[in-house]
Amino acid sequence: MMGKKRKVIGIGETILDILFKDKRPVAAVPGGSCFNTIISVGRAGIPCSFAGYSAQDAVGRQTRDFLQENGVGTEAFELRQGEKSSISLAYLDENGDADYVFYKLTPRLPEDWKAPNIDQDDILIISSYFAICQGTRAGIKELLLQASRNDAIVYYDLNFRQSHLHELESLLPAIHENFRLSGIVRGSADDFQIMYGTRDPLKIYRSHIAAHCPTFICTAGAGDVSVCTASGCHTFPTPKTENVVSTIGAGDNFNAGLVYGLIRDGIKKGDIARMDRNQWRRVISAASAFAADACQTTDNYIGRRFASRLKETEINN
Repeated sequence: MMGKKRKVIGIGETILDILFKDKRPVAAVPGGSCFNTIISVGRAGIPCSFAGYSAQDAVGRQTRDFLQENGVGTEAFELRQGEKSSISLAYLDENGDADYVFYKLTPRLPEDWKAPNIDQDDILIISSYFAICQGTRAGIKELLLQASRNDAIVYYDLNFRQSHLHELESLLPAIHENFRLSGIVRGSADDFQIMYGTRDPLKIYRSHIAAHCPTFICTAGAGDVSVCTASGCHTFPTPKTENVVSTIGAGDNFNAGLVYGLIRDGIKKGDIARMDRNQWRRVISAASAFAADACQTTDNYIGRRFASRLKETEINN
């Protein structure tokens, strides 16, 4: 039975994704890596909130309203005067993969920013450049330390992009600190190809992750999912997804499904190191199902029909 008192806190940037197919705009949806994750978490019926900001304009108000409409708390989400809302143009190819053009400013959190409360057994999700850049680092570290003190799970998705490779050396201290303060580190093979020149999950774990965090998940698009822990590594096939429309939210929704699986199965911070293959199989299966559903529309999140089936299953159980 899924615990009703645990909550998920996400923090990250927001961006309006304008999607193009065959050079024509086909959709415009609120997005952002952790934003996409938390929308799906909210749709799945898990108590959650999102920390971040947008501009005090039509895009920002749309983003805030969208969070609230999907059951996501906005107590730590600000609309700021003097900001510009971020926009991305995503050009989808025949496989649903996107080539991006971004129009955005470097993320930053003000000195008087107040972090949301994180309680025991909650799950904090951090990801992408927002979790490591200088303008947000103080606030991110405050959240990480609060989560550590209160025995909450920290889930860190690197989501590292080629555009930041020139900064890698200066960003590594923050990346390694995030590793050390996380209960689970997740990255894609593409991330590590950019960062370390390898896609081998076991090599990545042994050379770059294990010394900081004992639990590592490596995804590879439609390829296998690898889970590496101190007791060994497990590999799980990714079910084939039919009718792929857009892969923009695939990784973000994998994160949402994994968090859903942890809460559904009552897995807390101290339980992660003891999870066996069957427990990981259940959690990874949920993660893959969330990712597959999000790929079947131009939205960045799980569909409402999929979310309804989750809730019906929970009630019946």
